[in-house]
Amino acid sequence: MHQVHIDRRQSLIKENMARIGRKLLVMSNKGGVGKSSVAASFAALLSASGQRTGLLDIDIHGPSMARLTGKEGIPPSSDGKFMDPVPVRENLSLISMGSLLGKAGTPVIWRGPMKLNVLRQFLADVRWGDLDWLVIDAPPGTGDEPLSLCQMVPDLAAVVVTTGQEVALLDSVKAVNFLKTIPVKVAGIVENMGAFGCPHCGGQVDLFRSGGGERAAREAGVPFLGTVPFDHELLSSGEKGELYPLAHPDRPAARALSAALERLREAR
Repeated sequence: MHQVHIDRRQSLIKENMARIGRKLLVMSNKGGVGKSSVAASFAALLSASGQRTGLLDIDIHGPSMARLTGKEGIPPSSDGKFMDPVPVRENLSLISMGSLLGKAGTPVIWRGPMKLNVLRQFLADVRWGDLDWLVIDAPPGTGDEPLSLCQMVPDLAAVVVTTGQEVALLDSVKAVNFLKTIPVKVAGIVENMGAFGCPHCGGQVDLFRSGGGERAAREAGVPFLGTVPFDHELLSSGEKGELYPLAHPDRPAARALSAALERLREAR
């Protein structure tokens, strides 16, 4: 009986994913590099360009997409069998544990099999409908969630987010090698938190080393999608639940995110 249930879920996943044009996994092998902000920004920009976009947060223990999109604690509607993703804006909808948890700060204390079951549910039992893009935000690392997702979702492509720090760069190469081993197409590397313009002197300030993302991409033999400069407004937007590149389209980081997405969209 258990196997019949799993087979039914897999059939539903196949049906759901067949209705989605491009599936994009945004991942990193290290926390704190701004991966979720990049994923939310890509989804926002795609929706603003008229692309029907779903945003799926598979970070079970540390979901952030509901907060970044202003939908924390707002659960998806359900008929007891299937769920409808939470509308964020025109052409953009969301599924995240941050929406399902009734209270912010509630921990999810689950082992692997329980997380795998929820991941199947997010893919099979959500009425994603006909989408142009599904952007998937994964937890840091190469553990259960990204590995299971890569095995369940066909025609998946992935973007690796890093910063210029040496330890982050080493981890980004590991993430690329993980994706190649599965195998999943690596659409490219984005270097986040690059140098920003000082508001006082106008000079460039490197909070983290810059240029390493391009070196890592060259070493791994994958496309480099660009460097996104550090911007405190990106942090503030996330805390307020604003979609940063739509709220601040003329800021350098927003323009860099838009350019990185354009390179990604052009790649096949």
